[in-house]
Parts: sequence; C-alpha cells; structure tokens
Amino acid sequence: MSGRFTYNPQGNGTLICTGIRRHLIAILVLFFFSPVNLFAQPLRDDGEENNYDEITLVLNVQRIGSLEIPAIIFGQTAYLPVKDIFDFLKIKCDLSPDMDLATGFFINPAAPFSIDKTEGKILYMGKIFTLEPGDIIKTESNLFLKADYFGKVFGLDCIFNFRSLSVTLTTKIELPAIREMQLELMRRNISRLRGERKADTVIERSFKWLHLGMADWAVYSVQQSDGFNYARFNLGLGAIIAGGEANLHLNYSNNQPFNKRQQYYSWRYVDNNKTLIRQITAGKIFVQSNATVNSAVTGMQFTNMPTTYRRSFGTYTLSNTTQPGWIVELYVNNVLVNYIKADASGFFSFEVPMVYGSSAVKLRYYGPWGEERTSEQFMNIPFNFIPENQFEYTVTGGVISDGTKSRFGRANFNYGVSRHITIGGGVEYLSSVTSGKSMPYLNASVRMGPGLLLSGEYISGVRSKGTISYRRPSNLQAEFNYIKYNPKQTAVKFNYLEEKRFVVSMPVRGKKFSAFTRLTLDQIMLPKSKFTSAEFLVSSVICGISSNLTTYAILSEPKPLVYSNLSISFRLPAGIRFTPQAQYEYRQKNISSVKGEVEKTLFARGFVNFLYEKNYQTKANTFVLGFRYNFSFVQTAFGARQTGRSAAYTQSLRGSLLYDKTSRYVGTGNQTSVGKSGLIIHPFLDINCNGTRDAGEPVVSGLNFRINGGRIEENRKDSTTRVTGLEAYNNYFIEFDKNSFDNVAWQIKNLTMTVVTDPNSFKLIEVPVAVVGEVSGSINLKSAKGTDGLGRIIVNIYNSNSKLVAHTLSEQDGYFSYMGLAPGNYTAVVDPAQLGKLNMTASPAVLSFTIKPGKDGDVADGLDFVLKVDIKAETGSIK
Repeated sequence: MSGRFTYNPQGNGTLICTGIRRHLIAILVLFFFSPVNLFAQPLRDDGEENNYDEITLVLNVQRIGSLEIPAIIFGQTAYLPVKDIFDFLKIKCDLSPDMDLATGFFINPAAPFSIDKTEGKILYMGKIFTLEPGDIIKTESNLFLKADYFGKVFGLDCIFNFRSLSVTLTTKIELPAIREMQLELMRRNISRLRGERKADTVIERSFKWLHLGMADWAVYSVQQSDGFNYARFNLGLGAIIAGGEANLHLNYSNNQPFNKRQQYYSWRYVDNNKTLIRQITAGKIFVQSNATVNSAVTGMQFTNMPTTYRRSFGTYTLSNTTQPGWIVELYVNNVLVNYIKADASGFFSFEVPMVYGSSAVKLRYYGPWGEERTSEQFMNIPFNFIPENQFEYTVTGGVISDGTKSRFGRANFNYGVSRHITIGGGVEYLSSVTSGKSMPYLNASVRMGPGLLLSGEYISGVRSKGTISYRRPSNLQAEFNYIKYNPKQTAVKFNYLEEKRFVVSMPVRGKKFSAFTRLTLDQIMLPKSKFTSAEFLVSSVICGISSNLTTYAILSEPKPLVYSNLSISFRLPAGIRFTPQAQYEYRQKNISSVKGEVEKTLFARGFVNFLYEKNYQTKANTFVLGFRYNFSFVQTAFGARQTGRSAAYTQSLRGSLLYDKTSRYVGTGNQTSVGKSGLIIHPFLDINCNGTRDAGEPVVSGLNFRINGGRIEENRKDSTTRVTGLEAYNNYFIEFDKNSFDNVAWQIKNLTMTVVTDPNSFKLIEVPVAVVGEVSGSINLKSAKGTDGLGRIIVNIYNSNSKLVAHTLSEQDGYFSYMGLAPGNYTAVVDPAQLGKLNMTASPAVLSFTIKPGKDGDVADGLDFVLKVDIKAETGSIK
C-alpha cells in the first residue's frame, strides 16, 4: 500500500502520512465491494454498466517493475485498463475515440488483435473469444477488461489481491518491455567496456607540488639447517613532486652489500589532456627493446600515448605457468585489467583485451607466503593497431644500469593507415652491439576479416619476424610465429638461427564444466643442431573439481623424452582443499613423483597447509608445513620445509602505509600502495542547495555507492568512506544510490560521477546531499453540483526570478505535491495553456509560498486552487 509522506519540521523529521485518504478508500472498498456486501449491484442483463467508481491499483510485473493504474472492482473481480497495461508492457494498442474498440498487435505485427465492446468479442491469432455481458466496461476515458481474459487470450496471467489492492502479472512470454530493458542493459555494459559512460559530474586531475602519500614495506627471512641464513628487506616510497609521480624502491639483503643497481627510482608527469606530449618519465625506466637489455635504463622517455585504458576491439589468449595457487595480475599499458589464481599445476590463462595503441602486457605474481616477483614479465601482443589517421610516438634515451654503461636510445613511431592497417617503425641504438649499433626497423599489423590477424617486423641486420593468428567464433585460436635471425648479429644474446612456434587453443564450456585445451609445438634451429619440443595441456573445472593434465615431449633426442603431470584440486567439507599430483615418465614407464597438499581456511583470513612429496628417482621425501594470516594492516606467513635431513624455515611480513594531509588520515594496508591512488568520499548536508560545503553544514553517514575498482572501507567515526587500491591517472565511474537515506528530504542531485585519480595520494570528493522541501495542495472543480477534485491538471512552480523550476500533475482526487525544492520563495500557478484548452479559469491565479532551510527539510502545504468553466469563453462571447 503506497502513501504520501512528508516531513514535519517541528517534529524532528517524524514521518506524517498525508495519504490517509488512500487507506480510507481501501477500507471503504473492502466494505462496499466485499463478497458479503449486500449493497453491491450486479450488472444488468443487457450488459450495460451501473455507475462504477474507478480506484487505483498497483500493477506488479516481474523483471519490469510496478505501476499505479486505474481499475474497477466488483466483488472479488478486477477490471483492468487495456491500453494502460499494454502501454506499460510496450505492446502496440490504440483506443477508438468512443472508447469501445482496442486494436493493435501482440509483440509481432503478424499477430494483430482487436477487443470490441460493441460486438462483444476479442479477435486474436485467428481465434474469436466471445465476451459475456459485463466482461468489458467502457467509461468516458478508458476501456476495462475482466482480468481473467488477459491470461486466457494473451497469456498474461493477472492475479488480483483484494487485501493489498494490487495485481501481479506473470507470463512465460518474452515481453517487449523486458527485451527493451535487456537491450538497454547490454548497451550500458558495452558503453562501460568502451569507457563511453557519461557522468553528471566530472572531476579532473589535480596537480600538487609536493606530497608524500604512500609507502610499502616487506621483510623476508630464511633459516636453513646447514647454517645458511638469508634476509631481505624492501621499502617503497610514493610521493608527488612538481605535479608528477615520484617512486623510490629500496632493496637490501644480508648476503650482499648495498648495491645501487638494485635500487629503483622514477618520476613521471602525466597529462592526458595534452596532445603533443602526454607522458614524461625520468629515472630508471624498464624499456621494450629489440636487442637484449636485461636491466633498467637510467634516462628519460617522452610519448604522446595516454595512460587511460582505450577501447578494445578484440581479445588475445595469453597463457603461462607459475607456482600452483599463486595469484597472477594482468596489466595492459600499466592498467590492472584482470587477475586469476593459478590452478593445481600452476597454469593460468587470460583473455587479454587488444586495445588501440601499443599493448604492453605485464604480469605480476604473488605467492601464498608473501612472495612477490619483483621482475615483471613484459609480454607484447604481436599486433599493434591504432585508430585511423592517428599518430603515436615514444622516444627513450639513457644508460643501461648493468655496470657496462652502455648507451641506449630508441624512437618508435606508429600510424593508423585505416581501421584495419597500422604501420610503424623507428630506430634503436645500443652502443655495446658490435654487429651494428644503430638498428632501424619497420613493422605492420593487418586485420583481414573478423578473426584473421597478420603481423610482420624487419630489423636491419638483426632479424625478420612474422605472426599469423586466426580465431573462430567458437574461440578456437591458432597462431604461427616464425623468426629468422641474421647469423652475424650480436644484438640478441643467443645464437639462434630460426624460431618456429605453432599454438592452437580452444576453451570448452558446458552447463556443469569448463575446460581449456592448448597444443604448443616449438622448434629452435641452432648452427649445428635443432631443438624440438611439444606440450599438450588440458585444464578443466568439472562440478567444482579443478584438474590439469599436461604432457611434455622433447623430440630432439634419438628417443623422445615424454612425461605427463596430473593435478587435481578437491573442495572438501570444513573449508579444506586437497590437491594430489602425480608425474608419469613414459620412457621409464613408471611414476617419477607424487605429491599431496592439504589447505584449510582458518578464521576467514588465515590459511594453514601441509604438503608431502615423494620423488622416486632421488628417493627423497619432502614435508612442508605453513601458516599465513592476512591482518588488515599486514600479511604474515610462516613455513617449515624438511627434505631428508635438511630443514629450512621461512617468515615474511608485508604491508603498506597511507597518508592524506587534507583529511589528516594515516592508515595501514596489507596490499601494495606505492603508485596507486585513493578516494575519500565525504557526503555533507547541503542545506542551502548551492552545491558547495559552507560553514555549519554537517557531514552525514550512510551514503551507498558503486565504483568500478578499488577496495571500499567505511569509517563511521568521521562519516567518510575511503576507496584504496585504485590505478593512478585512470577514470573511475561512481554511481550513488539515491535511496541511501531514510529522510526523503535528503536528495542527491548528481547520481553519477567520473573521477580522474592522482598518483600516491587520496583525492577528497565532497558529495552534496541537498536538503529539499515539499509543496502540496489540491485542484478542485466547482460546478453547480458542488466541488470535486480534478486529476491530471498541471501545476507550474516558479522561483523568485520567475523561472520555471518544476511542474507536477494532480491525482484523480485533485491532490498534488512536489518534492525537490531548494530553500527560497516560490509561486505556484495552474498551467495557463492547459486552462485555455479546457476553457477554465483558476482562483486564485497565483499562490506564493516559502521553503525554509533546515536539516529536515520543509513542507509548504494548503495550496488550494478552485477551477471553474469559463462560460463566456464557451459561448464565444469573448474573442
């Protein structure tokens, strides 16, 4: 049962129901139209209706929503408006001017229908449904049909609930309204993937001169029974200097002196709104190079490539192996786009989105005991496409930090010839290359059809490379790579002559299982020999059981070496995971090793595991016991390993510090934070509704929102919400819940927001919660018979500057209201254009009212207009 609610400013926000009349009407209906009501008049035999009063019901349609509709009730039977219901369901329906015929088509134009009161029949799909006298009712403004016929004829089952005065409509038919909602949802999702969502508010980057905001730390220690002890300490500091991101990473271990080559520092200035230069980086830079460069380059880099994640046009399957159970994060152009946990054998697979521009893909690995791979694996997608007529460049120069002081330089250029062709080239310089310090190169990428991609590259004096990739709609993907090296080149640090690789992969999905299969063939040609290997992998999840079967083969030897590794992971009761593993060698025809691991979750954030391994070739037994616990401020891990008589013990701690000067916030975290960003969502009561926080406007709690990334932490002490772990320079879309507050006078005007994050800092987002007022009154029609409420009359509301700020419609009983007015002086006027069409006048013509500022809002009621017919206008005496 719905009602109107307003706030009483004298009663500290107590709700007063001004919809009592509606409840009284429901009670009267229950009395007069109940089955035991002796005063209910049946329909006459001639089918003509008695004088019925319309009443408002609530129509509920699953997956669509609800709507208030007029209806006629007789006893326990409801008569529903044909056009109102069909319009709500997006079904074509037209009413004749005299309201006795409804025509249209049901979903499909080939399925016309007509509901004819005069003939007393319904025609649909070639069938005629005869209406009994009293099954259809015509009024001056609508045509009502007995609710049962919606189900009998059209499959729209309508169940009338007399007690709640509601009708529930259910159907197995895919209604046009549902299809339209699904299409709209798909369009919104596509827009989100493409970054095309438009927000009510956009907050751009802010450039600070000096700010210290983030710090990471990690300690890793190992003690062995043979007396070897090892300890490593890592410290990362993140700041803003001169508007740019400044990061410092210090690394120290007890088994070697402090080495400056193991210390990393960088400063990066980013402005994606520029066109000539968008990024400037100085310090130690990890570069992409054609020659073998294993260390960072100390120097500078300029590029016009943006840091924002650009629209993708397809995906590229990337798979690899690491340690079992490790978390792998996927970054595309320094933006985290996905993460996955390696399966029972360490296998993982990503569908990497191919975006316009250079797609530098890198992976970060995190182990269960706090391990973190400091060396990031750069994996370039072999296809580089940029939009048509767009030009991109990257220029890098510096000295390689490997002790040789080799000078390095690289200038790379790409141009989009068309939507399907991108060409590029450049020159690379490395002073330590004896076969030629300068290495010019050319490359091209071509899209031929929806699934065929071609890529080629030529580096003068070094190598030639070609790639062909074909992908079917079933996601079957085949790829062939061929590289031919110049025998005299010294830029690449190995003596290969040729490399060939063929990979075919395909995911398989069913209702209760999913699997990924991959076959890889590799061949390397050396000056005096060749090396050939193959790998076939099947990774699957069936009924919640994860399994991996990988078969390796080295085909270069006189007798191939072939062995298979099978791993299965079971989820057992009590939060226990059991992973058995076995390796079988086909040459020896026996099992070379078996392994079993048991892991259990403790206290939601803790994990304990036990591992046993038996190696039949070395006849060694290995026992591993470990425990890890993730506190909110630190990740801890402890482990013990026994192999034969040798034992080793490990301990690790990892955490981060976060600081914000504006809000005086100092916090801790158990994830890395250097180079990341954060937001502080600070809602406040905007009492004067000017959009900015003024003195005396308090903060409020309880604001709910969604954001496409990060971790949300609510602080009830200061009524703020912090979002951590966001990528710097990225655009994040925030959606606020308009129903966050119990007080209906507290409203959020701008429900969506796009925020560009700042590196190594928190950005304060003040969200104004407008405290609005309500105006209410009535529209009454004066006639010779008396005064009655009049519905669907437009009431315009003007501010003190005579500007139209709102309008509302009166309901059937003449009542009108509008919630959402800022404090100030207003006037209410019945719409003059509508009065002119109806040949009516209003008295009074204008009503003034005031909305007072306050924390609980204000109500201006009692605005009553009386309308009467202008007799002079009707007789034409007024020209």
